[in-house]
Amino acid sequence: MSETAPKTIGNPASWVLQSLKSASHGTTEAIDEIRSDTNARPRVRSMDMGDISHALRAGWADFKAARSDAMFLVFIYPLIGLAMVMSGFHLDVLPLLVPMVMGFAIVGPAAAIGLYEMSRRREAGEPSGWMSAFSVLRSPAFASVLMLAFYLAALFVIWIMVAQAIFGATLGPDTPASLAAFARDVFTTSSGWTMIVVGTLVGAAFAYAALAVSIVSFPLLLDRHVGLPMAVATSLQVMRQNRLVCLLWGALVGALLVLGSVPLFAGLIFVVPLLGHATWHFYRRAVM
Repeated sequence: MSETAPKTIGNPASWVLQSLKSASHGTTEAIDEIRSDTNARPRVRSMDMGDISHALRAGWADFKAARSDAMFLVFIYPLIGLAMVMSGFHLDVLPLLVPMVMGFAIVGPAAAIGLYEMSRRREAGEPSGWMSAFSVLRSPAFASVLMLAFYLAALFVIWIMVAQAIFGATLGPDTPASLAAFARDVFTTSSGWTMIVVGTLVGAAFAYAALAVSIVSFPLLLDRHVGLPMAVATSLQVMRQNRLVCLLWGALVGALLVLGSVPLFAGLIFVVPLLGHATWHFYRRAVM
C-alpha cells in the first residue's frame, strides 16, 4: 500500500473514541477562551456626549455602506414583533404584551452580534457583507458570546415573570374581559396606574442590569481575546466611570427601539442596524 494512502476510520469503537477526543479538545478550548484574560486589562476612557454623536454618525456610515445586507440580516425582528402583537389578541397574554415589547431592549445587545462583526470587519478593511456576520459562529469567542446571550435571555424571562406578578398584584389575577376593558382599567383606575409606575420602575432596573453587563461586552469579546469575566468587568467599569453617558446611551437606544416599533415594527429594519453598528463605535470610543 502506498505511503500516501489515506488513513481508514478503523472500527466504530475507535471512530467514537476519536470523535469524543476531538469534542473534548474543542470543549476545553472553549472553556479556556471563556476563562482566559490577557495580561493587559482593557483601559476605559472617560466619555462625553460627543462620543454618543460620533457613534451614531459612524454607525450611520456603516449602515449606508451595507444597507441592504444589514436590513436583510434583521428582517426577522419586525416579524417577531408582529408575532408578539398577534399573541396579544389572546386575552391571557394581553397583560404581558407591553413587557414583552419592552423586553427587547434587554436581549437587543445579543441580537445585534452579527452587526458588530460587520462593523469590525469594515473597520479592518475586510469584506463586511451579511454573510460575514455569520463568521461569529467560527470565532474563538463564540462560547463566551453564547453564555452572555444566555444571561440576557434569562434576565428577559425573569422580567416577564415579574411583570406577570405585578399585573397579578394590581389588576389581576383574572384575565382581562376584552382589550377595551383592559385599556380602561389600566388608564382610569388607581390599580392600573400603580401597575404602570411599578412596572416602569422595575423594568428600568432590569434594563439597567442588562446595559451594565453588555454595553461593551459583546464587541469586546469579538475584538480581543479577553475572556468573559474580563469583558463583563470592563463593561461594568465603563458604566461606573461614564454613568451619565451610558444612561443617556441606554435611554437613546430604548427610545429608538420604541420609535421603530410604532409603525407595526417595520421601523426596526432601519433602527436595529443603525444601533448595532453604532454600538460597535461606542465600544471603540469607550475602550482603549
